[in-house]
Amino acid sequence: MKISIAGTGYVGLSLATLLSQKHEVVTLDIISDKVKQINKRISPISDEYIEKFFKEKGLNLRATLDYEDAFNNADFVIISTPTNYDPYQSFFDTSSVEDVIQKVKNVGNSNTTIVIKSTIPVGFTENVKQKYDLKNIFFSPEFLREGKALYDNLCPSRIIVGDKTPEAHKFAKLLLSATEKQNTPVLFMNSTEAEAVKLFANTYLALRVAYFNELDTYAESKELNTKDIIAGVSLDPRIGDYYNNPSFGYGGYCLPKDTKQLLANYKDVPQNLISAIVTANDTRKQFIANEIVKRNPQIVGIYRLTMKSESDNFRSSAIQDIINHLTSRGVGVLIYEPTLNSGDFNGVPVTHDLDDFKKNSSIIVANRIDSILQNVKSKIYTRDLFSRD
Repeated sequence: MKISIAGTGYVGLSLATLLSQKHEVVTLDIISDKVKQINKRISPISDEYIEKFFKEKGLNLRATLDYEDAFNNADFVIISTPTNYDPYQSFFDTSSVEDVIQKVKNVGNSNTTIVIKSTIPVGFTENVKQKYDLKNIFFSPEFLREGKALYDNLCPSRIIVGDKTPEAHKFAKLLLSATEKQNTPVLFMNSTEAEAVKLFANTYLALRVAYFNELDTYAESKELNTKDIIAGVSLDPRIGDYYNNPSFGYGGYCLPKDTKQLLANYKDVPQNLISAIVTANDTRKQFIANEIVKRNPQIVGIYRLTMKSESDNFRSSAIQDIINHLTSRGVGVLIYEPTLNSGDFNGVPVTHDLDDFKKNSSIIVANRIDSILQNVKSKIYTRDLFSRD
């Protein structure tokens, strides 16, 4: 089959790599540098498995800037373009998704099935079906971790397809045939329910992060041992000893926007918990900033802007809001971020010299500990208790 994928972020590029092992895959992007990199088999994102597959596998994969080239004669067009949350509209900006849909229609391939992988509001797929008079379109959520996107496609926790037609079953088989995991659960449902699954799943993950962060806030405020409390709580098998490592707050591309979108979908529905999950993250970041200020640092060194280890992405990372809290109070801040070419980040100085960073920082704030900080252990402020994400 020919499979076209619009967007080459974590979702799009991991799917392109996965499916191009057995099928012709053409990816579409609007950034020429990314297109060049993919065609040279250089991954534009940090992902161990994508980088490995690019080097070792004979992938039938190419990238283009031309949507007609990408979509013409495609059996499936997978949309994985970004849908940022618009705080003024209280909704995802789905313009990039609709732009792709219009371009697919312009090509005039009536046999193409459109699969939306971008995260969208509940009810979006049904709306565009009516708006653009489409039949072969459905939503299929992804559940990927940044830095491990291809691995999570190779070994998926589940495959959910928002349709029950033959095309939906064909798409599920397409994904299953490329996985390495046996007996992957596959669920078929309507697209609206599938859209809800995505938002509720990510909001639960955010809830779990917020819960253990608030546990840590209490323990630190009362001078208790957070690690012991979490160990005792997590031995209950209904809770489990996972996804419980305190942090500066949930961040990254998905959780902040998906929780806000789900809250927006509750506009006419009674709730207390969903809004609390959103506000809890802001409260946590404010608490962390206060704890740093209490130490009266002359220069606060920020070790990495990234959300977590093994990631090169710092979109909506919690540390950025903490930096804003600190600078608004007149606290001096120095950032160490080797992936950032600029000498500053939003007006805050950035250094690429680790030794200089360690020397000039009176306290080093690290969301996640790194072994290269061992020789300045006494300077570190972190809530990373288990050395894992």
